[in-house]
Amino acid sequence: MNQSYYLPHTKLQSLLDAIIERGYRCVGPQTRGGTITYDDFSQVKELPWGYEDEQLPGQYTLKKTQKTGYFNWVNGPQAIKPELFKPKESLWNVTRDEEGKLSFQPAQLTPAPLCLFGVRPCDIAAMQIQDKVFITGTYRDERYAQRRENTLIIAANCITSSNNCFCVGAGGFPKAERGYDIALTEIEDGFTLEFGSEQGSDIIASLKLSEADGSQINYAKQRIQEAADKQTKTLPGTNLRDALMNNLDHPRWDAVAERCLSCGNCTQVCPTCFCHSEEDEPNVKGNHSEHVREWDSCFTQGHSYIHGKVIRSQTRQRYRQWLTHKLGTWHDQFGESGCVGCGRCVSWCPVGIDITEEATAICSDFINLENKENSHG
Repeated sequence: MNQSYYLPHTKLQSLLDAIIERGYRCVGPQTRGGTITYDDFSQVKELPWGYEDEQLPGQYTLKKTQKTGYFNWVNGPQAIKPELFKPKESLWNVTRDEEGKLSFQPAQLTPAPLCLFGVRPCDIAAMQIQDKVFITGTYRDERYAQRRENTLIIAANCITSSNNCFCVGAGGFPKAERGYDIALTEIEDGFTLEFGSEQGSDIIASLKLSEADGSQINYAKQRIQEAADKQTKTLPGTNLRDALMNNLDHPRWDAVAERCLSCGNCTQVCPTCFCHSEEDEPNVKGNHSEHVREWDSCFTQGHSYIHGKVIRSQTRQRYRQWLTHKLGTWHDQFGESGCVGCGRCVSWCPVGIDITEEATAICSDFINLENKENSHG
């Protein structure tokens, strides 16, 4: 077990200062427009002290309370994904000179060291999934890789869960087990700290902190376990590939299509979705063009446009594509599910469609039959 240290609330700024002194740009949770949003900050007073969120299908409310603490909230619509996989960026540009000669230049990328502060365990899990998409696969995305390699992760273990959280049912847990440099667990008057890398260990050592005592360590564990026990939503399994692929004509696809708006909210707030499109943006003079990449969604008709035909023209088909890929065929590509159970797609769906309810309705009969056959086999 990693050594635990104790950091009182009054010394949290010293941790932030130690990170900034090492040249990191710090991005952390703040209140913006009635939500929790990650943005640049340099003072702990900018963090959401005393805030709580309430989440239900299609509902999100953030409120200020009299409670003490920086991390009494669960999550907002924005994960850390935008810092590593940009919503829109230029990949290369082309310029035509007066003689008509074209000159192509890649867009320069010199990412400054970045600290992502207060990252939830589900978002760390999502980041590790995107690492498989952009770094460890057949095609390495250098832009993502460079940002990732220059990033310091300060985790904030969850001490509560919303009504839409289901990380436990998705195979995770409210405590970050890996993928962080330092992990914080908030207790009554401060934090317990653990390091997950040599860099994290060096930062903690520079603060000259005392070791956490047994009661502090146990209370931190208790708060994390309470967050896990609070979750009521779950998926019918962590690998639903066979169950989904054997139910492509299930009537539930039509039922959900009657409610789904094909708005793409679920894909925009999802911390693992990686679909994107590329296009050229010329200037009005016609002598310069930027080739840009930006987030896309499998809920748009253009996403399945191939040589003059839209392959998935119906909402039923688009929702089925999203769910079967996220919970099923993702296993074929990356060896694990594409869902970390953060619940954002449930909270930010305008009509309150719940991925756990849909997956259960579509897969349960197949799973129950398969379990019955295995028990007799």
